[in-house]
Amino acid sequence: MAAIAVLESSTDPEPTPRRNPNNPRDTFVRELKRNLTAHAFLIGAVLVFALFSWYPMVREFIMSFQKQKLGQTHWVGWHNFNQVWHDPSFGQAWVNTAEFTGLALLLGYVVPFFIAIVMNEFRHARGYLRVLVYLPVMLPPVASLVLFQYFYNPDYGLFNHLLHAAHLPTSSWLQSPKMSMIAVVIASTWMNMGGATLIYLASLQGIPGELYEAAEIDGAGILRRIWHVTIPQTRMILSMMLMLQIVATMQVFVEPFVLTNGGQGVDNSTTTVVYLIYQYAFNFGNYGAASALGLLLLVVLVVFALVYRWLTSRVEEQ
Repeated sequence: MAAIAVLESSTDPEPTPRRNPNNPRDTFVRELKRNLTAHAFLIGAVLVFALFSWYPMVREFIMSFQKQKLGQTHWVGWHNFNQVWHDPSFGQAWVNTAEFTGLALLLGYVVPFFIAIVMNEFRHARGYLRVLVYLPVMLPPVASLVLFQYFYNPDYGLFNHLLHAAHLPTSSWLQSPKMSMIAVVIASTWMNMGGATLIYLASLQGIPGELYEAAEIDGAGILRRIWHVTIPQTRMILSMMLMLQIVATMQVFVEPFVLTNGGQGVDNSTTTVVYLIYQYAFNFGNYGAASALGLLLLVVLVVFALVYRWLTSRVEEQ
């Protein structure tokens, strides 16, 4: 019997070792299994982002130093940058882009904030007003711009009809070198102000009402309340939206391209940097020069963002 007991004990499987909960490897494996689905979604998102965002950026950087001819690629160094720099349209494109950015800040940055302040004072129909303001953002951009082409028509357009009814001088709008950029800015502001207005409105609703009550007790009018209460309380949002709007308006393309039937306008009055990139790539087939100009635009925007962030950080420290 003793021999049988010894034999049975020798054939029993060895006990499985227990996992130490303090072992980093066991903890990592356990957490990995628990979050396997989340990691799978995260890896997919990273791969898609790398494929459609990082790869084109790296590819653009490489192509800016290359030139394609008869299906063969050659390294040309700084030739593409030199070609872009000496293009007669280069300076005009940057001037037009800066002009559009400045005009867009006067309208697209100030007007949504003013509309948000007015909407914040309403106690009824606030949801209806939000839908009404955001509706242009939901419309297809090309459809909205075609509608504005009809409004800007010098013969039967709505804007000239209203100016004539008010006994004011009419304008040729898109056919005028002086008015074409203003017309583009008006259309762009109407199309894109809905999102900024809702962001400002959400920020305004977070301001404590006691601050306005205290300012009103001190005898502050509406303008002083806006200057001393509203703007300081929304300074972070205003700062962020200013940087985002400048970066976005520096890349304007769709509005002048559709409104001025190709993007150039009269005497290149609406030719922007991004439209010039489009011309190099798809009209001239010079992808190297297009990549070089795109890289220059990227450098300008990065430098602006860094300088702007440095200035705002110094103001916040004070």
